[in-house]
Amino acid sequence: MQIKIESPEEKVLIQALEKRTDAEAIRIKRYLSMPDLSHTPGNPLNEIVERVLAAPEFKGFDTIDVPEIVSTKITFDLFDFPQDHPARSKSDTYYIDDEHILRTHTTIMWYYYLNDPQVKERMAKGEPVGCFSYGKVYRKDELDKKHTNVFHQIDGWYLAPKDKQILTVTDLQNALLGFGRAVFGADIKTRFNKDTFPYTDPSIEMEMDKDGQWIETGGAGVVKGSVLEKLGVDSTKWNGWAFGPGLERFAMISMELPDIRLLWSEDERVKKQLVLGNKFKEVSKFPPVVRDISFVVPNTFIPNDYFDLIREVGGDMVENVELLDKYENAEKFGADKLSYTYRVTYRHLEKTLTSEEVNIVHAKLEERTEKEFDAQIRRV
Repeated sequence: MQIKIESPEEKVLIQALEKRTDAEAIRIKRYLSMPDLSHTPGNPLNEIVERVLAAPEFKGFDTIDVPEIVSTKITFDLFDFPQDHPARSKSDTYYIDDEHILRTHTTIMWYYYLNDPQVKERMAKGEPVGCFSYGKVYRKDELDKKHTNVFHQIDGWYLAPKDKQILTVTDLQNALLGFGRAVFGADIKTRFNKDTFPYTDPSIEMEMDKDGQWIETGGAGVVKGSVLEKLGVDSTKWNGWAFGPGLERFAMISMELPDIRLLWSEDERVKKQLVLGNKFKEVSKFPPVVRDISFVVPNTFIPNDYFDLIREVGGDMVENVELLDKYENAEKFGADKLSYTYRVTYRHLEKTLTSEEVNIVHAKLEERTEKEFDAQIRRV
């Protein structure tokens, strides 16, 4: 069964967002307009999804599309995120207003799935249920070749009456193995370690041997009874497992991609190589152009917000951002001020950048840094 959630609340919030002209709103609108690669035929992220949905371990599972703008109550409160959890911070999450955010994980589908009338009817009959949800998620993050603030996740979960099945760590392992084999084939070598998630216990992670190196591929857990109760499920009668890995990690491992930006490329030389199991070969190793930027800002400065500005100004030209120096000197800079120095590596995936091109972009970055972060550029 395929379920599509229509959210009147989300439509109202998007209408209000469209009217805003502040820098944060402009960024958020751009992120929302980016294509969902997990729903894009021909993209390896979509191929991963299709393989997983077809895996025998998940036969009969439903799929559900859920809103991209959701409440903090659904995202955090229902899933036992502590009040001081970093994900609740505005330095980690994109807030539309004080109570609504861009979804940080597709795990929120549990709430919407359990409110579907047909699902309720099946559970009332004591039938096990399982579901997948996948798509873009949004988290403020560092900027380098392996991280991006807009990425893709797939969540799967399964609920069974306890009088028919008591779920254990073995069930978690089988679920993760089903996922891994769907992506990498039946001959993968894996191992499992204990892990911790806010809404599952016990929890485990799976690692896969890739050319003699153990690589973390994803985690799973038995859903906490407290979370089931908040979702309206009697935890004395039901139990479940869940997992929710990021899709980019699997794609990058499978194709040995050196840069996460390649998954978004429109260059046909790149796109034709983006096939699961196909080792990526550099189209051309364009030279990097490095520029440093130093500035003094109030100590309320949030680096993740600054990375968003660099993404906006530099676009596909920025490969990496490295913090070189951070210090305070009240006598030199004034009270409650900090000095930062970042090294920005500019390297386009499809062409050689000239110094002139980079200088124009870097000058704009300096200008926007001064304007949006109340910064004083230090030219040394």
